[in-house]
Amino acid sequence: MKVMVMVKATADSEAGAMPSTELLEAMGKFNEELVNAGVMLAGEGLHPSARGARVAFDGPQRRVIDGPFAETRELVAGFWLWQVRSMDEAIEWAKRCPNPMPGPSELEIRPIFEAEDFGAEFTPELRAQEEALRERLGN
Repeated sequence: MKVMVMVKATADSEAGAMPSTELLEAMGKFNEELVNAGVMLAGEGLHPSARGARVAFDGPQRRVIDGPFAETRELVAGFWLWQVRSMDEAIEWAKRCPNPMPGPSELEIRPIFEAEDFGAEFTPELRAQEEALRERLGN
């Protein structure tokens, strides 16, 4: 199963505070362990929400909302994509992660939908279209 592991933002990450050399080294070592185990598919840190934007949808209407965004604890400061056998395995890897922030922080783990999760609504034609797109992406 694939999961997305989100590093939740903090006041420090939203203020643009950069990680220390020690934290970068610890995260680099952890990422290397993930890669060596065949778990890590991707991972990146994100700039603070002040550098971002949201597009809000209401029927045909679109509205752009520039950052920064309120509710820091609901924001994402970084992410990984992992390939794991189970949610339990993902949790075990997450527990081994160095604390990604100088103070209290949190990781959120969410399973990624797979084709069979969509049932009959995901028709053979839609499935073929999805597979063709994945081939073009090299996935």
